Amino acid sequence: MKEFIKYLQQKNLSASTQDYYKLYVERFLYWLDKEPVNATQKDILAYLSHLKNHRNQQNITRRNNLIALNHYFTCLQKNGTTDHNPTALIKIRGTKKKSLHHIFTFDELQQIDDNYYQIFIANFDDTHIPKNQKENARLSKQRNYALLSLLLYQGLQTNELPRIQIDDIDLIKAQIHLTGNRKSNGRTLNLHATQIGVMMNYLQQIRPQIARYYPPDTRQAFLSLPEVSKKTARNTQLKGAIKQLTRQVKSLQAHFINFKQIRASVITHWIKTYGLRKAQYMAGHRYISSTEQYLPNDLEQLTDEIQKYNPFSL
Repeated sequence: MKEFIKYLQQKNLSASTQDYYKLYVERFLYWLDKEPVNATQKDILAYLSHLKNHRNQQNITRRNNLIALNHYFTCLQKNGTTDHNPTALIKIRGTKKKSLHHIFTFDELQQIDDNYYQIFIANFDDTHIPKNQKENARLSKQRNYALLSLLLYQGLQTNELPRIQIDDIDLIKAQIHLTGNRKSNGRTLNLHATQIGVMMNYLQQIRPQIARYYPPDTRQAFLSLPEVSKKTARNTQLKGAIKQLTRQVKSLQAHFINFKQIRASVITHWIKTYGLRKAQYMAGHRYISSTEQYLPNDLEQLTDEIQKYNPFSL
């Protein structure tokens, strides 16, 4: 394995990509249960089938495993350990990745946060808003700012926002707990330094004003405001708030499409910064294959290295 790591370093791959390839190869060798020099093309095909049928891996993840194995056996060839590469001629079909138009860097995410605060909070001109709507407009923008911070820094899915309870946000420890469900795992995430004041202001100043429209025992952290003509609010799903927030962010950032794009950007940043396993936990993914779909772009640049072979269909 030391020779393989040296080989990867000579390829000028990023540290994270080297870690992924090393992990994929170690898993294969554990499964193979024989000397790798004796591995055949049949073994590779059987392993890829194993990943699909027993590990529930998608084609994109199996393709990344195949790339790693291709590099491993190429390394063995160069060292004179073996005279053949059993991954040759194998290609996995159906691996075209869904691509977003723009993956934001962490600095760009912070800039969205800063721009929202300056335009919609600190310097917002409400002279065009009818007098009877000004108060609700002020409350909704403050609530939206708190929601936006969770999307930008914790990479939450929009359907997770209504499930957050007051007790899930711990301002003393600067953490937020996300409850899992049948599709995602629960996790506890640290709040970004700039979020603490935002959450404190929302929970202590803004939410109590919105909560007047709800029963006293309401524990949901983020609440919808009622229509202007109504004295009570019943909608707890925040759909209107998310639509409004989407329009507001689009007015600030030309590359913004939707909050799935923001989540993809956050997870990509986590993978590069913390590694695959921690990113899996932070994203709430039940399966590592879900996180692997967000592997950094430097991993994608290597896919052409096995495309030149005439493929077997898998």
